[in-house]
Amino acid sequence: MKNLVILGAGTGGTMMANHLHHHLQSPDWRITIIDERKEHHYQPGYLFLPFDMYSPDDIVKSVKEFIPDDVHLVQQKILRIVPAESKIQLEGGNEVSYDVLIVATGAKIAPEETEGMRGAEWHKSVFDFYTFEGSLALRDKLRDWQGGKLVVHITEMPIKCPVAPLEFAFLADSFFKEKKMRDKVEITYVTPLSGAFTKPKATEALEHLLKEKHIHIESDFAIEHVDNTTKEIVDYGGRSIPFDILVTVPTNKGDELMARSGMGDDLNYIPTDKATLRSKDYENIFVLGDASNIPASKAGSVTHFEAEILTENILRFVHGEPLKEEFDGHANCFIETGNGKALLIDFNYTHEPVEGSFPFQGIGPLRLLKESRMNHMGKLAFRWIYWNVLLKGTHIPFVPATMSVPQKQ
Repeated sequence: MKNLVILGAGTGGTMMANHLHHHLQSPDWRITIIDERKEHHYQPGYLFLPFDMYSPDDIVKSVKEFIPDDVHLVQQKILRIVPAESKIQLEGGNEVSYDVLIVATGAKIAPEETEGMRGAEWHKSVFDFYTFEGSLALRDKLRDWQGGKLVVHITEMPIKCPVAPLEFAFLADSFFKEKKMRDKVEITYVTPLSGAFTKPKATEALEHLLKEKHIHIESDFAIEHVDNTTKEIVDYGGRSIPFDILVTVPTNKGDELMARSGMGDDLNYIPTDKATLRSKDYENIFVLGDASNIPASKAGSVTHFEAEILTENILRFVHGEPLKEEFDGHANCFIETGNGKALLIDFNYTHEPVEGSFPFQGIGPLRLLKESRMNHMGKLAFRWIYWNVLLKGTHIPFVPATMSVPQKQ
């Protein structure tokens, strides 16, 4: 019997387990998924938790609930990958051998990479919303906050869901309006980029919204440290921005497992072929989601599209067939803009987000790069789709894994 092992039971790993268990049947293959976590988190929900739009029960479920019965689930800590021997070393001395390995260990925040970020004010006046704990602490802070300077900040790119900090700023504007205290809150959006987003077309639309909502933007800000005493963030040029609440997106890094295994780059991301999703260094290792270093957005939609293409490439690999160089970096993201509206952007490695309709050209019903309530409803509906469709490996009709360029004209 041959072994296919998946590391990580988050979004990518769970989807791959559900895709592949239909195709690699025993007694020829055994599929094992390894993750020490007992809970599966709907990470896009972290954005809504601080504003009491979601409760913890909406975004936390059991890992076991989504793993197929014929997939072996091992809930132990992974010590290291030994690619030269095609085996995984687990805490306690156990080892798991593999013929094919899929790495889906995701990315995590690393506030310790910035001096003072995880200091005395951490989760008191300095918060993240990229973890369940940070988002929950921020919710409790905002419930009773009387106003002041709210700074939404990105440390460096790449980050998971690049639009999320913008969404937070927009939702904060809406949240404080509903509380009749928007005039008591000064919102500043601080980014290391030269504009609001990584794509010029989207940046134009998003910067217009920032201006419309009276959210000040500070660009080209390369943070050097957080001063917990004066409550300021300071960049390498000496520019400082004061805050009463700092909502920061710390440096994002791949899992520490990659450093222990000698497989990652400086940020613990695995060098990966951007078209086939195979490791550049190891023939029988494949990578998807936030664990790879491919130049695509680290977002759930990207992982979903990757999983559909990677499934076929895994089957091609085990049958000795050439891999398809098919993944085009497709990303499809709703951007909450507050007040019950959202934008939708659709892009890939080579195509900028432009106006148009989605998923059907000329029909929609969703509009690209246009605010609408329909887009907002799509964003909220995605939680149900995530739990009931995406994780179970079900294809979403009319939404191909590769971007359909004509729809964007």
